[in-house]
Amino acid sequence: MPTQAEIRTWLSDFGSATLGESGARLMAPRIAPAWPGARVAAPAFPVRCTSGDNLAIHVAAAEAPPGTVLVVDVGELSDFGYWGEILTTGAQARGIVGLVIDGGVRDILAIETLGFPVFAATIALRGASKNQPGAVNLPIRCGGASIVRGDWVVGDADGVVIVPGEHLDAVIQEAANRAQKEAAMIEALRGGKTTVKLLKLDTSVVRIGDTE
Repeated sequence: MPTQAEIRTWLSDFGSATLGESGARLMAPRIAPAWPGARVAAPAFPVRCTSGDNLAIHVAAAEAPPGTVLVVDVGELSDFGYWGEILTTGAQARGIVGLVIDGGVRDILAIETLGFPVFAATIALRGASKNQPGAVNLPIRCGGASIVRGDWVVGDADGVVIVPGEHLDAVIQEAANRAQKEAAMIEALRGGKTTVKLLKLDTSVVRIGDTE
């Protein structure tokens, strides 16, 4: 039985692109790193907010177990600053290791300085209220992907994917197989072969002009 540390290392090494081709759920491209170099691989802690309000995020920052990533659905209104330096400081002190949110964040320079991985739909200045209903640790959808407790989140420069907890072993195995095949292909390409030959592509539909 692999440890969480081993799973984290495997998923981080494979990266979101390989995992996305190996059975992980893809988040929409709008969910992107809030600062260059942000990277995370950890279990998800789902959060759902009322649009324009971040009370549930404050609750999650107080309740989520150490080592988890908050994954937040804010509904239809993304252009609020649902997260900033204050929440980052509190979450980081409690051992929370990242944030994925289909909404806005702010205080980006401070978050980058703290080294806290954040993946968001936008950057927004307008603050959110803190008095509306929400939910934590219940199933949500974020960035077009469904998330439940027990799923894993992997985010890096290519985007964010969700590895379903019930298929974790299968996704890791498929990702390992794919990584091995890609390594062999890269070696062949360095040796002078082409992707057309290696992938056995039918090029008959492509017109080729005079290359001389």
